[in-house]
Amino acid sequence: MKIREMKYGEIETVRNLRLESYQEYRQFVSKEHWEVLKNTLISDNDLKNNAKIYTAELDGQIVGSVVLFPPSIQAYDWNKNVQEYPEIRMLAVKPGTRGKGIGGALVEHCVKVSKDENNSHIGLHTASFMKKALALYVSMGFERVPELDLEPMNDGIIVKAFIMDLNKNT
Repeated sequence: MKIREMKYGEIETVRNLRLESYQEYRQFVSKEHWEVLKNTLISDNDLKNNAKIYTAELDGQIVGSVVLFPPSIQAYDWNKNVQEYPEIRMLAVKPGTRGKGIGGALVEHCVKVSKDENNSHIGLHTASFMKKALALYVSMGFERVPELDLEPMNDGIIVKAFIMDLNKNT
């Protein structure tokens, strides 16, 4: 597996991968909520603000992607908050290639980049129904920060905040 920064011209492949990867969550949200989530996955927000998009390649094919937003940047179209640390967003792994450590490798890459840039913390948000993602983040050492939770649609679906102290165990 090769983790690398997305190349110019690959954004459509990455966006299609995101949609395919998140499709399973459609059953857990309302039609309106799904439309907002879908539009977030294909928005141009990840091409702004010096965000970095990383891909995982297996046998020459892109099978995963993640976005790393830099500190002090608005990482969400629908939320004006900014964190003082990098934020991981839109982790996606092609359904047929799950269970091979792709998601973990992408997150680990974001952690390494953030450490190399001398950030003290890295954060992310994920929905309660994304159970495998939740388990992955907790197993990697991310800790819950409930006071930073979001409810983007006011529909009872909470997007849980997590943070990792990059100065621990270094």
